[in-house]
Amino acid sequence: MSSENSNRLKILLLSIVMILVGSILTRVWDMRRERAQLRTGHGWDKLELVLSQIEENYVDQVDYKRVTEDVLPLILNELDPHSVYLPPRSLEEADAELEGNFDGIGITFNVPEDTAIVINAIPGGPSERAGIISGDRIIAVDGDTVAGVHIDQDTLVSMLKGVSGSKVRLDILRGGEMVEFDVIRDKIPVKSIDVAYMIDDTTGYMRLSKFTRTSYEEFEAALPRLQEAGMRRLIFDLRGNTGGYLDQALLLSNEFLPQKSLIVYMEGAHRPRQNFYADGTGKCQGLQLSVLIDENSASSSEIFAGAMQDNDRAVIYGRRSYGKGVVQEPIYFTDNSGIRLTVARFYTATGRCIQKPYTPGGVDYMYDIYERYRHGEMTDADSIPRNDSLKYMTPKGKVVYGGGGIIPDVFVPIDTVGVTDLLVTVNRQALAVKYSSEVADRYRNRLRQVTDLEELNSLLDSMDLEAGFLAYLRRRGVEADRAQWQQSREVILTQLRALVGRYSALDDEAFYPILATVDNVVRTAVK
Repeated sequence: MSSENSNRLKILLLSIVMILVGSILTRVWDMRRERAQLRTGHGWDKLELVLSQIEENYVDQVDYKRVTEDVLPLILNELDPHSVYLPPRSLEEADAELEGNFDGIGITFNVPEDTAIVINAIPGGPSERAGIISGDRIIAVDGDTVAGVHIDQDTLVSMLKGVSGSKVRLDILRGGEMVEFDVIRDKIPVKSIDVAYMIDDTTGYMRLSKFTRTSYEEFEAALPRLQEAGMRRLIFDLRGNTGGYLDQALLLSNEFLPQKSLIVYMEGAHRPRQNFYADGTGKCQGLQLSVLIDENSASSSEIFAGAMQDNDRAVIYGRRSYGKGVVQEPIYFTDNSGIRLTVARFYTATGRCIQKPYTPGGVDYMYDIYERYRHGEMTDADSIPRNDSLKYMTPKGKVVYGGGGIIPDVFVPIDTVGVTDLLVTVNRQALAVKYSSEVADRYRNRLRQVTDLEELNSLLDSMDLEAGFLAYLRRRGVEADRAQWQQSREVILTQLRALVGRYSALDDEAFYPILATVDNVVRTAVK
């Protein structure tokens, strides 16, 4: 081998060695950098490194959108039970419900026998303007048959909803005749105050189903009518109200509290304490107040009830509330999805945090209500957990407890009066709902002419609902044991009267007052 070739070979070998050494040093440096990041960086570094390695080295193409949609709920689930990811459609539906309106045709309906039956068309809404009336059967939507095909209610609702200004064709069965209607969709108001009426000469009743963007506005509109009717006491029903907008709870609380009363305060790791006080302009400061809550009253409902209880402003009736004492902040993404991220806890005026315990990522939280049944809390006030280390005192010396919901001042157990196997069968098979639609068909014209509750009750008395329903049960093959019927009779007949009354022009103004006559929480509060 010549000297020149030998030198070339040495240079080549040296170059290869240098490249290998450089590669090794680079890899060692990268590994040290990654380890340093894991040691000194924030908690997301490892996740970022894993994702970058997948992007750079994974054997196949990755469907990043699908992986992201699958992973985001899992990440948020590891934080707390109320931080959630909402894909575009879910976010739109959640926002529409809380905003107090949505695009649609403006009807309420039941599906008693695989056919949607219109209960009422919202006054002034698209369906009423088009001529849809109570009792109409929806057979097809834009040519697609929806009756007798076991279509689920959510699918039917989505077919009826649509962008304002768009048209939907409905094939309606009315009195044995098929009629076609073109309905132009529009903004439909979603009321959050289901009903407001006078129980007696001095006691008003108002039921708030959720805290939407329009709740305070609806309260302001309903209040004068009750005051003009002589209301000196208000029963404010928040049972089943799962919450909503914080500002609406603050505005409603402000109506009842004197100036400088602390309504609630919020605090979180990245949110300094923020106090919210009443400004003294409320129009209901002299009004006697009773608040009804139950195990499904949550969030803003608990803020309102807690503010009234801690300021000695109201008597709270019912059962221990849900126990959601955290605040969600909406964060929106450019693809129309978003998250509801827990950013703070709220505390009542005495300093109580009413958030019930939870384990991040655990499933125990969702079974809490079942545990309350199992431990007897729904029927026995002594079974309600009370932690002496979380004991607080109101200005007037009343003892209240934190650590898991608002405990009512007056406990009212879940009502088991009239509960029999027959009642369970009737409710499970929705037999009262189905029979009420038959009755409404027979009395349609007279129901539309009803103008007040007294007139409705007279009409209901003339229907002989008891004999008719017992005959209906026999036709359906349901054995109505005489002893069980006598035990459940009042409950079932009251349900029937309320359901038939809902088909009248009074709608919820009939439904809720009739049901209240067998509602043990309302009856206790009235007394």
